[in-house]
Amino acid sequence: METKPNEHRGEALTGLLSEPRRRRILEWLQEEGSARVRELAAAFQVSEATIRQDLEKLEGEGFITREHGGAFLNTVPSQVGAMTLHHTENMDLKRKIGACAAALVENGETIILDAGTTTTEVATRLVNRKNLTVITNALNIAMILGAVPGFAVHMPGGQFKAPTLSLSGDKSVEYFRNIFAGKLFLATAGVAIDAGLTYPSFADLQLKEAMIKAASHVYLVADSTKINRSSFTRLGALEVVNTFITDDGISDRDAKEFERRGIAILIAK
Repeated sequence: METKPNEHRGEALTGLLSEPRRRRILEWLQEEGSARVRELAAAFQVSEATIRQDLEKLEGEGFITREHGGAFLNTVPSQVGAMTLHHTENMDLKRKIGACAAALVENGETIILDAGTTTTEVATRLVNRKNLTVITNALNIAMILGAVPGFAVHMPGGQFKAPTLSLSGDKSVEYFRNIFAGKLFLATAGVAIDAGLTYPSFADLQLKEAMIKAASHVYLVADSTKINRSSFTRLGALEVVNTFITDDGISDRDAKEFERRGIAILIAK
């Protein structure tokens, strides 16, 4: 099911200045790998000529390569070949969060792991558990845990997204609508009190909604640099999260506000 450009909008984009818009376009491409000019023009509510100018600027800066009717991210071939993810900043924080989250998983549980660098850090710390059932849309996570004796690792169908090494689309959404799991470890691009959970593009919103509905407890795993940061599209209000696992960079004020919304805070040490 295609999400319309005006749905789940994190902010009003009409009149968005060129530099912030180019940054959002780059974030979109870093999430999706490629995009069509007409798709970006509709999403950002500007002309196709404006988008072509933005893509020309990003190509000149070495981030992308333009092709007829669109553009693709330059790093995709090397990332897929090396099975690496794009977002590798703040890895020390992500490792701490991954360890904290993994400690919550008991032998024999059924869990869902979202795609992302922080959820990958959760996965790497689960290899000593026994008899886990893991459902994930992330190819790299499936490869990490699929070789562990006694683990049952399941993946949905769908379209491959190179930058996130994940599967997405209608088939993935339908798969998760038929799943029940005890715990979901969910990734995000931004989390803010007012905007809620936000992401760089539309593609995965329905998939993440299906994951949330499939789990009895939702753990958001995100480092503190993503707090009070908004990306392009809005998934929903904070109340879809039961527990937020982050690092000690969260301010006391923000922690109290999350808790006031009924979200438990776990600080990874």
